Amino acid sequence: MKKKNYIKLAKDSASKQISELKKINKVFNSSFIKAVDSIYNCKGKVICAGVGKSGLIARKISSTLSSVGISSFFLSPSEANHGDLGQIDKRDLLLVFSYSGNTTELSNMLRYANRFNIKVIGIASKPDSILIKASDIKILIPKVKESDPTGMVPTTSTSITLLLGDCLAVALMNKIKFSKERFKVYHPGGNIGQTLLLVKDIMVSGSKVPKINIKSSLKEASNKITKHKLGVAIVMDKKKVKGILTDGDARRSLRYNLKKESLKTYMNPKPLFISETSTASKALSIMNNRKITSLLVTSEKSYSTNKKHADLKGIVHIHSILQFGIK
Repeated sequence: MKKKNYIKLAKDSASKQISELKKINKVFNSSFIKAVDSIYNCKGKVICAGVGKSGLIARKISSTLSSVGISSFFLSPSEANHGDLGQIDKRDLLLVFSYSGNTTELSNMLRYANRFNIKVIGIASKPDSILIKASDIKILIPKVKESDPTGMVPTTSTSITLLLGDCLAVALMNKIKFSKERFKVYHPGGNIGQTLLLVKDIMVSGSKVPKINIKSSLKEASNKITKHKLGVAIVMDKKKVKGILTDGDARRSLRYNLKKESLKTYMNPKPLFISETSTASKALSIMNNRKITSLLVTSEKSYSTNKKHADLKGIVHIHSILQFGIK
């Protein structure tokens, strides 16, 4: 008996799927855009549904949406037929996956959604299917060739459905301006969560840092504070930090017509620093304890060797921390 070359078989299967998956580009049309906008504007939860392998894909997409801050959960159409339809609220949106679109278990869920005017985004390959007909937004998956020996077992069809779901999620991530910092917030566990949200991830750096030369006037310093909107200006002598001037101190000085006074008179010569590798939670704790809104950021090496005044990396503001939900 001739020995089969399983590596060649695997490569052929992969090659067929890769070739067929290129058909996904046909899906990115006005319906896809409507789906992105509808999920973005959803006031309730995005309920992902599907049966069998499509159900597994729906569950995965729901998990992805939740992980980036879009409220979502998976609902089995089979369980929904036995009382779980009550989990669906009028503010919710149904995102339903079915390659054929004619899975019988979907019927009651779709009927319920249509009856109570709950928006349905249907993803299927057959335009005359039950799912597509019942959907408000219809996304047609291109028909693809399966990669198994019989051409019947769901392989390429599940891959392209999953790919579509992931592309939908990625489009939404761009719309909500999702970032690696927000990803850390939603993943307190695992390899990513274990790194936590660090000061360097959220600090203001580069040209956005409100630096002012120590020889500048109070008026110039006040203008710098107003322009950068962080409530402070960092007083510099060349590349070395000499102090920090708050908006309140600058305005009070100007009110008493002390425009020609030196910045040294009103700045705080001992600003608080934090290492760029410290956690954002630690930075917030320091701010709360000291009743301040900003910390200057220095490198870990400079912080540990007490040379932080000569190695300014940026500034972290309390608003930058709170926007990520850290308390």
